[in-house]
Amino acid sequence: MTIVSTTEARISTPGSAPGSHPGSPAHRDGQAGGDGRESGSGPESGSGRGEAPVALSAREPLVPAERLVAEMVPPPRFDGVRFDTYLPDPQQPSQTEAVRVLSAFAESLGDGTGAAPTGRKRWFRRAPKAAAPSGPRGVYLDGGYGVGKTHLLASLWHAAPAAPERKAFGTFVELTNLVGALGFQQTVRTLSGHQLLCIDEFELDDPGDTVLVSSLLARLVEHGVALAATSNTLPGKLGEGRFAAADFLREIQGLSAHFRPLRIDGEDYRHRGLPEAPQPYTDEEVKAAARRTPGASLDGFPTLLGHLSTVHPSRYGALVEGVGAVCLTDVTPVPDQSTALRLVVLADRLYDREVPVLASGVPFDRLFSEEMLRGGYRKKYFRAISRLTALARDGRQLV
Repeated sequence: MTIVSTTEARISTPGSAPGSHPGSPAHRDGQAGGDGRESGSGPESGSGRGEAPVALSAREPLVPAERLVAEMVPPPRFDGVRFDTYLPDPQQPSQTEAVRVLSAFAESLGDGTGAAPTGRKRWFRRAPKAAAPSGPRGVYLDGGYGVGKTHLLASLWHAAPAAPERKAFGTFVELTNLVGALGFQQTVRTLSGHQLLCIDEFELDDPGDTVLVSSLLARLVEHGVALAATSNTLPGKLGEGRFAAADFLREIQGLSAHFRPLRIDGEDYRHRGLPEAPQPYTDEEVKAAARRTPGASLDGFPTLLGHLSTVHPSRYGALVEGVGAVCLTDVTPVPDQSTALRLVVLADRLYDREVPVLASGVPFDRLFSEEMLRGGYRKKYFRAISRLTALARDGRQLV
């Protein structure tokens, strides 16, 4: 399965203080320090003008188990989205219908007191009131890039009538990493008391993840947890043409049964092609920008890639917390697929937090080999290129 770290997560127990590292509360995410080239203060204290920037490769965040789940909320860029801030295209009636259906879905979730919906409660307004909810107990938003699926999914999370600690939002990769960190049974126990689980960017890249997530969702449905997910492929189509194993196809069908597909049409504008990555800067320009940018980090790209192999992907968010900009020297094409998949997760966490990136070396559109971009994980790699390119454009203001 796609658990792309070579080590288990160092998850502290509820009794261990996140602040066990010395210093201010900012050290709950790890002890910042030098990597033999640059050393400095923790990122929350900033690396003010003239100070040595922190090295991500020196951080080893300790994340309490409860914090992993507590941080499963919409990314900061989706803090303020709501159904009424989604502007449907008048030429695409499915977008208006999606808002209507999802609003009804949120209203059907109960009062947020902990009681699961009863047999009398309907999930969607169009269903006959007398019928029992024997069909799918979730909704699956299917559509191309750029039609607002994540906006709608985050709006559903905000609209669900439950306290934040009783609803979870995360990407498919974050969900599999959560299971890798906590273990399957503990993940079931932790999420089974939730009212809603929202899964963004559903990706079934290998049979292991398919079995894992299918089993997890089946257990959560048994506990009355509502499900919502986004992807660019219908549930019954995931993996089509990729794996012929009967077991894999059987798991796909079982997963599909948990969802009612909801098609969202629109202009697939991000398929017009990847934006051209900005030209990299020199090592000296990157280092100078890192030293004068408050909160910046500075790492050699190969060193950072090596460090990622020692940090569980569930902790990548903590790894970059408080960092105002990421500065990288000597960016080179990633050497293998395991390294590439770890970089994809880091790119997602940086993009979620809108952290600008400044780099020297090769442009980001040359990170992955042609073989990788033609392989089964190509969707992940193209997403990482697109996101790192956007962050690199933001990073130009640092020079």
